[in-house]
Amino acid sequence: MTVRYVQRLRRLSPTIALYFITIALVGFAIDGGVYAVLLNLLLLRLGYGPESIGLINAVGTLTFALSCLPAGVLGARWGSRRMLLIGLGLLFAGAVLLPLADMLAPAWWLPWLLGSSIVLYLGLALYFVNTAPFVMAVVDAEQRNQVFSLQTALLSLASCVGSLAGGFLPPTIAALLGASDAQSAPYRYALIIAGLMLLPAILAIRAAPNPTIRREEVSTSVSAASAATPIFGLLALIALVRLLQVAGVAATTTFFNVYLDTALLVPTVQIGAIIAFARLLGVPAALTTASLTARFGNRSVAIVASLGTAVSILPLALIPHWSAAGLSFLGVISFSWIRYASSLVYFLELVPPRWRATVSGVTEMAAGICFTALTFGGGYIIALLGYRSLFLTGAILTGLGSLLFWLFFRKRNAAQR
Repeated sequence: MTVRYVQRLRRLSPTIALYFITIALVGFAIDGGVYAVLLNLLLLRLGYGPESIGLINAVGTLTFALSCLPAGVLGARWGSRRMLLIGLGLLFAGAVLLPLADMLAPAWWLPWLLGSSIVLYLGLALYFVNTAPFVMAVVDAEQRNQVFSLQTALLSLASCVGSLAGGFLPPTIAALLGASDAQSAPYRYALIIAGLMLLPAILAIRAAPNPTIRREEVSTSVSAASAATPIFGLLALIALVRLLQVAGVAATTTFFNVYLDTALLVPTVQIGAIIAFARLLGVPAALTTASLTARFGNRSVAIVASLGTAVSILPLALIPHWSAAGLSFLGVISFSWIRYASSLVYFLELVPPRWRATVSGVTEMAAGICFTALTFGGGYIIALLGYRSLFLTGAILTGLGSLLFWLFFRKRNAAQR
């Protein structure tokens, strides 16, 4: 299967190859990689508890949520490539500046962390909202599932490498500095290294040509879909389903490393290895997305994968052992990659090309709202009720999202067929 995908990759345009470079570097550094492993651990070393960690993460995700719709509008107005460049520039600035907080006076730590998070997540919004319209503009319709499947697999693989690096960097840097990995300095320098990895990503997108909008016929299925529901009603349905779908991922990934570190007393190296192993095994799951959607359709695959995510959270919530937590994390990552690619293509193909940047902005905004609610509220849920309540909440909401996806889009799927 891997050989077949490599052969298909060679047939894709150089523009997609440059785009994949940026995906890999963002995954390694930020989205599931070094930052995902180490940021909360740095905050723990600075003396912050779950409530403050939830607040800092929530400010970032709220910025992401509020920026997504403007990011889609700007992408439609000024071009997705330009917004990708601006987003990567802000992402780089925020990722390098954030870890410098503990070099300031303690009174400035929290404002610096919050401000840097705002810059980082603003860049993340500009970047991720405009990735889907960029890809849709440079590949043929029959290649879309394949490209998004490859993208999620590559992102998972890069995140795996970044997670491993995130686990080994602090003790390695601590040994070089003659310090302890219980101090903040090793985590600071590890996160700065991760931020610097975004420079080649900026250069790769800068080398990519501007995509041109392909001439596409609006199919009768899209016309039927648009007639069945006014566009703003359709966007509201998409936003609600997307918000609930990612609840399990938000609850799990945000506090997974904190749970292992504080509740299960797992060492940093082992935390990084667990996260990396789960993301590595998520690669073949992502690669199966194209074949699954070709056989069963994007809607069916997205619903089943969302249900799989909800069920996968249960061992994490019910069994207080690192092996159960790792198994849950593996399931959440694998099913969420399949769900992401299949639901994204499904949603984007429901609307004419001129609305795709808006749809991308709506889906990412909904995800950002969900992450904000569960990162900010999750810290207080943990403090009051424990980790189990938070993880079960995420599982229930994700299961509800699967049900609403099935209910809302039944008629639309029939019209498409």
